[in-house]
Amino acid sequence: MKIDDTNLAIIKLLREGRKSFQTIAQELSITENTVRARVNKLIEEGVLEITGLVDPEAIQGHRVAMVGIKLATMALVKKGKEFSVLKNVVSVCVVTGRYDLILTVLLNDEYDLLKFYTEEVSRIKEVQSAETFVVYKSYGLKVPYVL
Repeated sequence: MKIDDTNLAIIKLLREGRKSFQTIAQELSITENTVRARVNKLIEEGVLEITGLVDPEAIQGHRVAMVGIKLATMALVKKGKEFSVLKNVVSVCVVTGRYDLILTVLLNDEYDLLKFYTEEVSRIKEVQSAETFVVYKSYGLKVPYVL
């Protein structure tokens, strides 16, 4: 799917998730039906997902950790998909550098880092090492509530 300037403008305006298609149409000088059709197409093509996000720091007992994973295999995409379905994993990125994967994980007092490693990460084969970076303070970090 080609992402043109109008599609990008619609996506930018949808950062305010409650903005109506009518308001977006007025701001872009296009019809409401055009906005609706384009948004539906962007969703169908997997380009856009409209979802509620939370600030983990604003919810008592919640925190985010970034986890660097070094693998003993070069099947990076396959392993990335395996990690992406683990409980509490918000996202997985295949990266360059000292790690093969970087995970973003949402944790709380009931499901902490120890449980994540012992109950989830331990099931994945060919993990050479993992390094955890607990986020103490973030700016602009919003995640889907996956707990």
